[in-house]
Amino acid sequence: MQLPNHRVINSLQALTGVLLIFIAVFYFQNHLQLEPCYLCITQRVFVIAIAVICTVAALHNPAQYGQKVYAGLSALMALIGSYFSVKQLWLQGLPEDQVPACGVPVDYLFDAFSLSEALSHLLRGDGNCAEVQWELLGISMPGWVLIAFIGYALMAIFQFTRKA
Repeated sequence: MQLPNHRVINSLQALTGVLLIFIAVFYFQNHLQLEPCYLCITQRVFVIAIAVICTVAALHNPAQYGQKVYAGLSALMALIGSYFSVKQLWLQGLPEDQVPACGVPVDYLFDAFSLSEALSHLLRGDGNCAEVQWELLGISMPGWVLIAFIGYALMAIFQFTRKA
């Protein structure tokens, strides 16, 4: 059985990232009117980063060493993104009395704070991140994003270790 080449797999991963962001923005945010919390936005950044890396890898289509570099970068972004998904799942699992206070809305965050302060807030999360706004099959949104990051990491490992 012939496995798909690097370019096909990278293209599918990039397309998956675009689809995930499209669903997040147009369905969840615009249609269902769910405002993304700080950690949701952070996770989106890492999905976009993986999609960009995979797009560049598909267009560049380098030899074996270059594919390993792209796969390593993709795996790194998936691992970091997974951290933020797990962090949000942890916040969602906290008892109500231990949930941190809610912060300012994201729009105001970038207007009122310097970029470094705003990024610090985004990476830390707040009480809004503990609210479960949507579930499918008993899994909240950060749980599904974690599954996507795990899939990306597994594909990156596959791309890194394959011979041709």
